[in-house]
Amino acid sequence: MGTTGSELGELSDDRRLLGRTSTAERVADILRSRIAEGFFPPGARLSEDSIGGALGVSRNTLREAFRLLTHERLLVHQLNRGVFVRVLTVEDVEDIYRTRRLVECAVVRGLGEPPFALDSLRDAVTRGRRAAREKDWKGVSTANIHFHRELVALARSVRTDELMRGVLAELRLAFHVVDDPRGLHEPYLVRNREILDALEAGERDRAEALLAQYLDDSRTRLVKVYAGLVRDEGGGGAER
Repeated sequence: MGTTGSELGELSDDRRLLGRTSTAERVADILRSRIAEGFFPPGARLSEDSIGGALGVSRNTLREAFRLLTHERLLVHQLNRGVFVRVLTVEDVEDIYRTRRLVECAVVRGLGEPPFALDSLRDAVTRGRRAAREKDWKGVSTANIHFHRELVALARSVRTDELMRGVLAELRLAFHVVDDPRGLHEPYLVRNREILDALEAGERDRAEALLAQYLDDSRTRLVKVYAGLVRDEGGGGAER
């Protein structure tokens, strides 16, 4: 699975984001965003020459960016073959949800006294509903990720934000191989609203209970769908 010339032309538009102080971290930020968007789908090989040329960065800078994203479990290096976007295993998906449940529920439990700063959560709910009306299921997925990222941001912890940024980026690797994004994401629009309503009412315990059930149901559904996809493709695996 490769990358077309038109796609590389689109990637070259990101060169302006690098500014005059091009760094591996900034290159990694661009590639991370592109992976999250599905621009580089799971299983795609990342060409050093093509991507380096599109972004106008040196091979060493690009390799360091690849190393950073490999550490984040978004890429995998295969000896004598190159660097590829990871294809998650079912076990990966289950572990991601265990981490999400631990972190997200703990954030809600530790919120302190209401009122809470919920503007970003309201915005994510609104964006999700708008995307659903437009039948933009990728947009619904993005709004859903935004909702959970902003939920964790209520903890006001840079470390927690960084942890969840990686976890949610990795989760989207699974989303990109699902054939029915509407069926996967649409049911949770209402449940995001319910969690928001509970927080607006200052009911942390109810919000946490709703969130825990939400994550358990989402994990069960995604694992079932993902397990079927991996089985149909002959086993799949993170190193594919």
